[in-house]
Amino acid sequence: MGTPKRKKKQTQETQFHSSLTFCSKNKDLSSAISLYESAVSQNTRLNQHHFNTLLYLCSNSVTDPSLKQLALEYGFRVFDHMSSIEVLPNEATITAVARLAAAKGDGDYAFELVRGMEKYNVLPRLRTCDPALFCFSEKLEADKAYEVEEYMNKVGVSVEEPEIAALLKVSAETGRGERVYDYLHKLRNAVRCVNESTAKIIEDWYRDGRASEVGEVNWDSGRVKEAVLRNGGGWHGQGWVGKGDWAVQRANVDSDSRCCSCGEHLVCVDIDCAETDRFAQSVAALAMEREVKSNFSEFQDWLDKHADYEAIVDGANIGLYQQNFAEGGFSLPQLDAVVKELYNRSGEKWPLVVLHNRRFRSLVENPSHRKVVEEWMDKGILYTTPSGSNDDWYWLYAAVKLKCLLVTNDEMRDHIFELLGSSFFLKWKERHQVRYTFVKGNLKLQTPPPYSSVIQESESGSWHVPVADDSCEEPARTWLCITRPSASKASSGALLSQNAFLNSCTSEFVTSHNDKATTKTGKRKERSASPSHLMT
Repeated sequence: MGTPKRKKKQTQETQFHSSLTFCSKNKDLSSAISLYESAVSQNTRLNQHHFNTLLYLCSNSVTDPSLKQLALEYGFRVFDHMSSIEVLPNEATITAVARLAAAKGDGDYAFELVRGMEKYNVLPRLRTCDPALFCFSEKLEADKAYEVEEYMNKVGVSVEEPEIAALLKVSAETGRGERVYDYLHKLRNAVRCVNESTAKIIEDWYRDGRASEVGEVNWDSGRVKEAVLRNGGGWHGQGWVGKGDWAVQRANVDSDSRCCSCGEHLVCVDIDCAETDRFAQSVAALAMEREVKSNFSEFQDWLDKHADYEAIVDGANIGLYQQNFAEGGFSLPQLDAVVKELYNRSGEKWPLVVLHNRRFRSLVENPSHRKVVEEWMDKGILYTTPSGSNDDWYWLYAAVKLKCLLVTNDEMRDHIFELLGSSFFLKWKERHQVRYTFVKGNLKLQTPPPYSSVIQESESGSWHVPVADDSCEEPARTWLCITRPSASKASSGALLSQNAFLNSCTSEFVTSHNDKATTKTGKRKERSASPSHLMT
């Protein structure tokens, strides 16, 4: 037997590092400070990680009244020590010290730290800017809070609901009505439903006497209508409409899209036409990078010549639905059922089925399936994507380009969809995705809801704000119903129909919440058969 290896003796720095890590895990500020004092007295060499750990413990302890003073005292002492021996800070360093400055009520120093990050070649993050922004907001230093937001925009840091809520609150409490209006719209862009704390800020503003003073008695209703149409419905962004007191209620929205408090119909908010075109271009550009360019270009050309589809069908998603059992495979009857249901609902207009070439070949080789597939080909309602391609790009591009519905249960959470941007993509999905189920062989289509659970601003100047809850399900959801009786009376009977938007930017095929079909009159344009090369 060999002699056992003797345990290597830890160096002073290694022992300090190990003990400090233990303090950090246990959030033990007092012990960490004792370690720090001992290390300084023994001239232990400290690195960036050690300083950041100490600063993290200090900044996290300021919320404890019994530790706040100690955390502030040692936090700034540690940072001064770090600077004096020229250990460069990183983003985590600046974030921790900014939090200490804000806890001390010194928003100016917190913001100075953030702006000084350039000299270290370090970029700020949202958490780095938050301390100054929240500190100024809490102290009602509105102009300084706006300056922080402007700097965040300059360096590419996007605000989220907590930051917008803080800016909304400081604007409301200092009586800056135009700023309140702007932040309501920023909130509309940032979130689907607001948190309860944000809802309370909004309610407080509208119940404040100063809110009754904002707006114009004689507003341009035509300009407001045009803006609603241009924006995709649900908001105009033209400023406060009307003047006078506001009525604030909490209410639900019924299955007919009507607010149970004021009776106004909410709308289904789509991305506007210009955004839709840019979205289609971005999908195409990404597809070109990842697909064989000539293949996708050929699909684009084909789609330009066959642009009257009102629904796109993700063939693989439907055919493979609930087929994860021993005898399971690709269910053509399921796919055929969806195709026929869409045809019947739309006034006899066929959808476009997108299917991978490999799947297509296996179907036509099966005698029991060949007839159905060949019928689809003859009608020009099947496009098969080439070997080696990802059919996701094809059905997504077709649905976006044609501004029509997309039938799929795909949640579209893959990395390829993340490239498209989350909030923008979510809005598009809500308006255009049709989900489905088969219960004991019976098909059920879940069409887009008749209204969107997002902040809505009407032509009459009223606002409806959905409040987040545990279920987040309609119609049980609570909404803030905010109306201005004087403006509502003035604009009575002149509200823009959502159909004007649907007719200009999306298909008329969208079915209602209770699955009643919407039909179109007029003769259907004849389709040419699908490209012959796809059948070889």
